[in-house]
Amino acid sequence: MEKLKLYPMENRDEILKLDDAELSARCELEFFKGTGNGGQKRNKTSTAARVRLIGTDFVASDCTERSQHRNRALALAKLRMKIALTIRKFPAEPPERFDCAPAHPDYPLTVARLLDVLAEAGFDHRPAAEKLGVSPTALVKRLARDPELWNAVNEERRTAGRPPLRRP
Repeated sequence: MEKLKLYPMENRDEILKLDDAELSARCELEFFKGTGNGGQKRNKTSTAARVRLIGTDFVASDCTERSQHRNRALALAKLRMKIALTIRKFPAEPPERFDCAPAHPDYPLTVARLLDVLAEAGFDHRPAAEKLGVSPTALVKRLARDPELWNAVNEERRTAGRPPLRRP
């Protein structure tokens, strides 16, 4: 898991709001043959996709589906989450929707803004919850629904000398 970092990407929110076609235009796309189990189709056709955000070191790939287009969409979704988990923006702006489903297009932006608020509070969930207008328990439950987000928050808490959050 990558550690949360500050990158000089001032347009993080705009990038996270882009649809797949617009984000693809800002990425280098590479298609290749997947490896591993899956039979002849997987090993003989270039359906795996790798995307790299131009001008950054953000890269994501996917080869789980038989469709090149689907793998590209999944790789773009992974890229968005990598950006959301890594780039912090201050002053923190709370997410428009606290309870956003992982399948929703705004989910990466919601995660990024949740992490911004937590980072600004030194990864202490109590003042972060107050700024978000929810209870600390509701915030912990929200974080616990996404394993990647949960791990990122607990890693930052360890770095800050705080104990990891306990699952509700």
